[in-house]
Amino acid sequence: MTPAPTERALIVTDQDRADARAELYATSAPLVRWAIVGSVLLVGLSSLVGWWVIDAVAPELGGGLQVLAAALIAAVTAALPLTIVAHLANSKGIDTNAEQLARDRLMHVASERREFETRLANALEMTDSEHDALAATERALGHVVPDTPAELLLADNSHAHLVRVAISNGAEAPGCGVDSPQGCVAARRGQTMVFPDSEALDACPKLRDRPSGACAAVCVPVSIMGRAVGVLHVTNGGGDEPVRDGAAEELQVLANQVGNRIGMLRVMAETQLQASTDGLTGLLNRRSFENKVRGLRRQGSIFALVMADLDHFKQLNDTYGHDAGDRALRIFSETLRSVVRPDDVVCRYGGEEFAMVLPDCTVDKAVEVMERARSELLAAGNRGDTPPFTASFGVVGGELDEEFEGLVARADTALYRAKNEGRNRVIVDGRHSANLGPLFATNGKAAVPHVEDEVGAA
Repeated sequence: MTPAPTERALIVTDQDRADARAELYATSAPLVRWAIVGSVLLVGLSSLVGWWVIDAVAPELGGGLQVLAAALIAAVTAALPLTIVAHLANSKGIDTNAEQLARDRLMHVASERREFETRLANALEMTDSEHDALAATERALGHVVPDTPAELLLADNSHAHLVRVAISNGAEAPGCGVDSPQGCVAARRGQTMVFPDSEALDACPKLRDRPSGACAAVCVPVSIMGRAVGVLHVTNGGGDEPVRDGAAEELQVLANQVGNRIGMLRVMAETQLQASTDGLTGLLNRRSFENKVRGLRRQGSIFALVMADLDHFKQLNDTYGHDAGDRALRIFSETLRSVVRPDDVVCRYGGEEFAMVLPDCTVDKAVEVMERARSELLAAGNRGDTPPFTASFGVVGGELDEEFEGLVARADTALYRAKNEGRNRVIVDGRHSANLGPLFATNGKAAVPHVEDEVGAA
């Protein structure tokens, strides 16, 4: 088990030396060999010339065979140092070329990493959601480790469990068995870990006993907002290098950029949520509610509009304190959520007043939903979380040819009628009252008993 280097050192490999030797021999070795041969011939020729000179000047030194022998000895003696010098020059050339090849290879890897980093940054910058960022991550994994099992695991909302959220295109998931960020050695240490052999003594235990057999792996921690919450996990069939040269660094780039982008998207989503919702109840605020309604009206959708208000809310605050009032607002919000559909739009309109738009819903159906809300509110009051309280509702049908402000005014009028007629009831705008039948005529008493009948007028 070894940490992946953050910066690559210049390492001359055997392959670099072999390539350098082949390149040197291909370009300069013939010249070196001819230089050696020329040197030997030159020494021999010089010895012969010397023999002729000696024979002419001092014939008494001996016969020609003795001189020739001396010349040959001179040639051999001269050739040996020349050969040694040539060999040293050749070795020096190989070493220099090998270092240059290693340096070129390192620069090529760095250049590829910078290009990948730039392209990845551009791809992630164009994502508008976490789902899009994860899709870009899958494409990037397919580029860095093509046809190699790779996956991204991120912690869920509880930060207690890791969930697979991305898989390399064209490859199966490695199937990492780590179940939490703290259970991953790379995430726990905050550094990339390389495991050349899953059967090694210090290999991650989660790599052993996999259906595919022994493997090598690279595990890169992913941090969001400075907190390690996941891991990029890549495996292959083993060997000294679990991924190609330079891939570990690109995986680190991917992990860093994906973590940063997802963190930014989550901050943006949280900021947008805070800007569009009410901090106390979690419902939409008035501005976001009106924007939603404008979208529905542009689509030509029919809808029912409901205005609701807690009864005697000021008295509840004055008697039991503002904490009790806040609890009542939250309980009422939860009650509304429990009775409406996912596509219904609910907002805290202001103070203790709430507004709801129910798309593709008739007025009669909206009255049934609000009566169910009154029933649920009664049950919530009996839990003892807050003093019992009631609410009044005004319902109106959404007319496409009427301004929204006019619809709100009519729903408010129906709400005020509910207040004036005793509170804790659902009243529909007068334009629709004739169509409601017994349910409306009895103000819900036929369906659900009034809260005030049981707890007294609020």
